[in-house]
Amino acid sequence: MPSRRIKISLQPGVLQWARERARVSRDELARKMQVNVDRVVEWEETGKISVAQADRLAERTHTPLGLLYLSKPPEDKLPIPDFRTRHFDASPLRVSLDLLETVYAMQRRQDWMRDDLIENGAEPLEFVGGFSRTYSHVEVASAMRDVLRMPLGWAEDISTWIAALRFLRSKLDAAGVLVVFNGVVGNSTSRKLDPDEFQGFALVDEYAPLIFVNNADFIAAKMFTLVHELAHVFVGESGVSQFERMQPSQNETERFCDQAAAEFLVPESSFRDLWNLVDRNTVALTGVSFESIARQFKVSAIVAARRALDLDLIDFDTFFAFYENHKHQGGTIPSTADGGNFWNTQRWRIGPRFAAAVARAVKEGRLLYRDAYRLTGLREGTFDDMPEKMGIDL
Repeated sequence: MPSRRIKISLQPGVLQWARERARVSRDELARKMQVNVDRVVEWEETGKISVAQADRLAERTHTPLGLLYLSKPPEDKLPIPDFRTRHFDASPLRVSLDLLETVYAMQRRQDWMRDDLIENGAEPLEFVGGFSRTYSHVEVASAMRDVLRMPLGWAEDISTWIAALRFLRSKLDAAGVLVVFNGVVGNSTSRKLDPDEFQGFALVDEYAPLIFVNNADFIAAKMFTLVHELAHVFVGESGVSQFERMQPSQNETERFCDQAAAEFLVPESSFRDLWNLVDRNTVALTGVSFESIARQFKVSAIVAARRALDLDLIDFDTFFAFYENHKHQGGTIPSTADGGNFWNTQRWRIGPRFAAAVARAVKEGRLLYRDAYRLTGLREGTFDDMPEKMGIDL
């Protein structure tokens, strides 16, 4: 019998961990492995598996082969604070391989960008970590608008959510923040990021702050995520976020960043002026007024309702009734704000500021092509087209 067909005994819990870590069901793994689902069940109950099958299992679950031979599953930990919780027990959510790989990839980008900026004589960005939580959320929101050079009411003259989102992230990029929108792991379209696991994260650094937004989420939700993570940059606290049912967070940092983001997007004074014009009964029963408010500020109707809750203009019962009736709002909106064009997508999977820095480094001989491919996720040929296709001046 060829050696690769020899049966070996691995720990059943480790085999199950590898599958669950890759966020695939037993049926899905069976299809990937081209075996009957009963075989997957057998592996996870007995640990009996062939050498060849173990190799293939590692490949299909993106697991380093050596981990399958451990006596117990290793503990996956995020390298940055995890602010995601479920409110019914406040327990941390499990970390998927997709999320881990995404955070590690963004840390590599940030590390390279930081070194490149320092080497080229850049100064630290004063706003990064410049506002502790001793400031009020109103002060932080105002500081965010000042840094981005955006006045109160900036969204009123922008016609759509998509246009507002494009405008805002361009402002962040110009201010020195690395902004990444991606709905998959790297460029792997078969590995979609789950917005129910996380909606975004911030990596704080005084030279190269980075914000990642899960592009698989709805457009209106991405607007709030982007500004929430920007608030993390201003208060100097990295972390992964997930906004469960738009409920007030139990974590002080998350709650503060929620408040700052809400004030940035929907300033209290402007909201109250508009609120005085709406019919309270209409709000409670149909949400029509929330939707009109949302259109003015380019946020979701749920964010508008949450703002009313924060300002004690409605009660919890009204908010949660509205949430349940509108939680699928935007479900028919495409998950990417840039359409299906490859370079429109890559522009924000990579980010204009980062793409320009990498392209310049390659042109000047300071960075090898192979390292540039790894940092950007592009390949030979495609990378060479990047400056022109993304409109980057070197």
